[in-house]
Amino acid sequence: MDMSEGYKSSEHKEQLHTASESGDPSLRISTSPKSPRSPKIRHGKDSPTKGSPVKGISPRKNDRHSHSGTDGRPKKGGCGGKGTWGGILDMDDNRFVDSNDPNYSSSEEKDKTGVKKVCPRFEGYKKKAAIIVEEYFATDDVISTANELKDLEMPSYSYYFVKKLISMAMDRHDKEKEMAAVLLSSLYADVIDPRQVYKGFRKLVESADDLIVDIPDTVDVLALFVARAVVDDILPPAFLKKEMEALPGGSKGIDVIKRADKGYLSAPLHAEIIERRWGGSRNKTVEDVKAKIDNLLVEYAVSGDKKEAIRCINDLKVPFFHHEIVKRAIIMAMERKKAEGKLLDLLKTASEECLINSSQISKGFTRIIDTVDDLSLDIPNAKELLQSLISKAASEGWLCASSLKAVSFHPEKKLVEDSIVKAFKAKAQSIIKEYFLTGDVLEVNSCLESENLSSFPELKAVFVKRLIMLAMDRKKREKEMASVLLSSLYFPADDVVNGFTMLIDSADDIALDIPVVVEDLAMFLARAVVDDVLAPLHLEEIGGNLLRPDSVGNKVLKMARSLLNARLSGERILRCWGGGGSYTNGWAIEDVKDQIGKLLEEFESGGDKREACRCISELGMPFYHHEVVKKSLVTIIEKKNDRLWKLLEECFNTGLITPIQMTKGFGRVAESLDDLSLDVPDAKKQFGSLVERAKVEGWLDSSFSFNNKVLENGHRS
Repeated sequence: MDMSEGYKSSEHKEQLHTASESGDPSLRISTSPKSPRSPKIRHGKDSPTKGSPVKGISPRKNDRHSHSGTDGRPKKGGCGGKGTWGGILDMDDNRFVDSNDPNYSSSEEKDKTGVKKVCPRFEGYKKKAAIIVEEYFATDDVISTANELKDLEMPSYSYYFVKKLISMAMDRHDKEKEMAAVLLSSLYADVIDPRQVYKGFRKLVESADDLIVDIPDTVDVLALFVARAVVDDILPPAFLKKEMEALPGGSKGIDVIKRADKGYLSAPLHAEIIERRWGGSRNKTVEDVKAKIDNLLVEYAVSGDKKEAIRCINDLKVPFFHHEIVKRAIIMAMERKKAEGKLLDLLKTASEECLINSSQISKGFTRIIDTVDDLSLDIPNAKELLQSLISKAASEGWLCASSLKAVSFHPEKKLVEDSIVKAFKAKAQSIIKEYFLTGDVLEVNSCLESENLSSFPELKAVFVKRLIMLAMDRKKREKEMASVLLSSLYFPADDVVNGFTMLIDSADDIALDIPVVVEDLAMFLARAVVDDVLAPLHLEEIGGNLLRPDSVGNKVLKMARSLLNARLSGERILRCWGGGGSYTNGWAIEDVKDQIGKLLEEFESGGDKREACRCISELGMPFYHHEVVKKSLVTIIEKKNDRLWKLLEECFNTGLITPIQMTKGFGRVAESLDDLSLDVPDAKKQFGSLVERAKVEGWLDSSFSFNNKVLENGHRS
């Protein structure tokens, strides 16, 4: 019965009476539970008293349902008050929210109780995610970002990181957009679960209406991100169809899906267009090309579509890297006997059409021959299979077998077991990558000590090679850090020589992956000499007599010698990667001289020897320790104070100052004796005494003479 006519059942009256007396605002009884649009009783000064009939009042008259987006309920759950509706009998569960209402606000549906539930853990994750994204945009360090994300240990919230990364990139330049796309591809599956990536993109598309308020071109930018994710294989194409069906009509998310599908993914050569949109194709890495080569070979082995495979090879636009196609195709043929005929036929056709030239084919086979011992670990009869493939290719006329090295069926005895080397390489790579993130030299030393390298000294050479290899494929910061680490490890010179020898011997292969290997490896060699890790004579030992005149290794050694023979080579080489003997910004030479002067002055006035040695070491400029020697000797001569001699003795005994630096320091004082004699008349006599004393101590060679000193590298102060 209509309540507007004043009728209430006895049961209803009892409920109303009980609720009123209890004063419990949470108890609300709906008069019409099945009809959210039914008229409501108005409470206030005009409302009838409990149990009194209401007559002569039209149901439509009091039907003043508010359409505003604000909540008209009184504070503290009370009923009544000016301009308020509802009261004890109104139940929150039956409040109807009309999305077509002009004053509709989506916030009304977030929580019907009006109280937003907040998870402190998730709130903390959101703040940390924003910081990680900002740092990534500033550093472009994918590995560091991945580690920070792992450290959060909240994989169930990774979808929010995906959403935050893209939403922040959308409001920035193309550089950040490309960085965001690259990061997602790098983190996919390894760090962020594919389902979390899917959920993150779904959240983004659903929030397109909100994003467009701050980012006017949301539809186009977000559509491109979706298309890029599909091209990068981190989002399934089915995502488009599913989201199109799930999104409400009129949503901007629908426009995003349509633009991604029709505007980008349906266009001819869409993959290249999408990848080039933010300048990404110019930054293609070797790993990207290798992955594409793998994909086209696998697809060809399954489909046998030679025409499509040839087109894909041509589309790679890397003729200088076609040897990688040859190498991977031959290895695949060795692993998959059924695909051998197809793969050899593909290489033959590519050769006949001059798509892959004879030089690249020979390089591909040569690289396999060089690594056939490693392949034998996975493919037991690798050598026999390779020899068979070489014979077939030569008989078909697309390989010149005489240009290849012979496949050795009796490998030389190795100094260290293969299994030990293989295990150590993996550990070394992990140690070096961690060092590039933290810069902690002491931690590297600790890790290497735990590996018990003294039992297998050859592993030190392996570590040197791996360190330089990883650094060459990275930025200047890591190159500088590698040189600093090399000078801090105090490996025996022979082990460092062996490490560089291995690098020089494999320089031709390295050049295939790192085109600037000549410049980089030459600089690493020169830097090792400047840092006193190697002696200049070691360059001859590294080169030996086995290098071909036209080999990459020979070019590296020539450039290294040229760098060292240049005027002021020490300073230039030290600053080649923007360092100063450390992975932070280097100091100016005048600043270093000032620091040396201050620490010597402090030590002279009563400082501790260990503290002074620590300060000298922290300068991070081992090539400039001759300045410490020079200033110490000048002070000893001027003040006739023997305290600094004890400091030099400590530095030499601990290896902080090398004989080369000691000799340079004495030589520089010898050159400035004439000027020094103007202030200290007996300077030459004192210096002669110091020279003899240094020879007795073993600091100087017995052939040292200060009457006619010529400094190395033309380095004069």
